[in-house]
Amino acid sequence: MKIEGFEPIFGEPKAEWADSRSDSLGRFLFHVSAPDSSHLLIQVTDFRSNTWEAKRSVLQLDDVRDEIGIGGSWSEFIDYVVASIKSEDVKLILEGHSNADGAAYAKIVAQKSKGMPRISISLTRLTGSAATEAMAKLSLELFTAFRSMQTLIVQEQERCLQLEKEAAAEKERNENIQNQPLYSKRQKLQKMNFSDKTDISASISSNGLQDSPDKQAAQSPVASKVANRVIPAHRRAKVRGALLQDTEDDKDN
Repeated sequence: MKIEGFEPIFGEPKAEWADSRSDSLGRFLFHVSAPDSSHLLIQVTDFRSNTWEAKRSVLQLDDVRDEIGIGGSWSEFIDYVVASIKSEDVKLILEGHSNADGAAYAKIVAQKSKGMPRISISLTRLTGSAATEAMAKLSLELFTAFRSMQTLIVQEQERCLQLEKEAAAEKERNENIQNQPLYSKRQKLQKMNFSDKTDISASISSNGLQDSPDKQAAQSPVASKVANRVIPAHRRAKVRGALLQDTEDDKDN
């Protein structure tokens, strides 16, 4: 069992007294991190008189899993812990009074959503240099997270700006194409109409020449001459088998 790829988590818990006393409580911040693959560290502070800490090994976290009854794999349990700490229902429960200003005991309670198992981890109060070191560490970690987030935001803004420039240039190109002089479009249409008319004229001319009498006569001159030829009377052949009657002139002779 290991804690791998754990991203630091910051948040503001809802601080309240365990016995519902009316004493006002200030605002707290918590920081959850994994200093190594075998431990989880939780620090909570109001940067004044209340600074708390809890460090749990993977074996201790596994005991927490058994106590609250979460099944599944180890990675699924860690995912549930992260989701619970990131939820809006994280509470800091304070109890008792110490000799110094502040509470004597505290625990952090997280729940992924209503009806789901609650994770409760007791915290140890820090005082003196230990409290100062914890507050300094939390402050520096918070600043580091802020700078990292700021860098990501700047990069995203630059990417969005570049996309806007590209979109504006594309829009300008489209507008230039749409706003070209009308005569160019008219010329294009005239050329298209002229080409169509030329094709139609060529087709009609071709079909007319093929079907004209002159062309047909030209194509068959022999047949035309034969049909129009007249044979002289003296060269006409007699019809065979026909009986010729003598005329009166022949009788006289």
